[in-house]
Amino acid sequence: MVAEAALERPACPLCGAAAVDALRYRFPPYGVVRCRGCGFWYLNPRLREERMRDAYAHDSYFEGAGVGYRSYLAQEPTLRLTFRRFLAELAARGICGEPSGGGAGRTARRDVGPAAGRAASGRLLEIGCAYGFFLEEARASFAWCAGTDYSPAALQMARARADRVYLGGVEAVAESEPFDCVACIHVVEHVYDPRRFVADLAARLRPGGWIVLATPNMGGPWRPLMGRRWPFFKAPEHVTYFDRRSLARVLAGCGFAEVQTVPYAGLFSLEMIAEKLGWKVPALARRLRLRLPGTTIALAARKPAA
Repeated sequence: MVAEAALERPACPLCGAAAVDALRYRFPPYGVVRCRGCGFWYLNPRLREERMRDAYAHDSYFEGAGVGYRSYLAQEPTLRLTFRRFLAELAARGICGEPSGGGAGRTARRDVGPAAGRAASGRLLEIGCAYGFFLEEARASFAWCAGTDYSPAALQMARARADRVYLGGVEAVAESEPFDCVACIHVVEHVYDPRRFVADLAARLRPGGWIVLATPNMGGPWRPLMGRRWPFFKAPEHVTYFDRRSLARVLAGCGFAEVQTVPYAGLFSLEMIAEKLGWKVPALARRLRLRLPGTTIALAARKPAA
């Protein structure tokens, strides 16, 4: 049960229109609606942001049974494999370097493009780094890696995997220390004001630097196929739902150029898939891993040079 005072009914986070279509999906007391003006999907009503931030900061968020993850640590093997492949795709587009030797972040895809074989260079900032798995994989591609998170417990683990960690969100990082790349992997769907958020990220980027956003794909095949059982609705945490068009619109509106799609094929254990769908699978099959295309949309864009 959620008290009425803990809820708010926002206008469209993308265009500001107050009028909405009828409720499309209901997760009492929350609902997913679609803006009548621009077609954007968002949570309405939603939990007030300060209440949600308290949940992100709690020790149970990454290892609990309520809001958050049942066990983020249990997902480490599949997350790391997903991140390695994604970093290889970024390297193929010249967004990061990719060393020819070993180390964290090594991947078998050494022939994905002209960036293969480049030395690690540049400064990476990840917003919402959790335990630092992406940062550790990225250390082979970037010379300096930093991350933020609201959870002190998560940062305690991430500290050993990064050059620096910050408690909080993007506001915890000074604009005076610009980065070559800012990455947000499954974060922007938690953001109450995505336009302001992306503008704040731009302020932490050097001219010519890259922003990388990955988020559940509202425009992919899985959401219409699964309906309200689509696991990425995840109320009350996920308050915005993007497809390629709406995510690109935010980036362009904040002055980014060279917007491009980066393949992101999420890897999931059969155990997690079965849990989300309410299936029962034999114990021996639970550790099987499946790569499901279309679950996540990832875009990269460049901040124009001064």
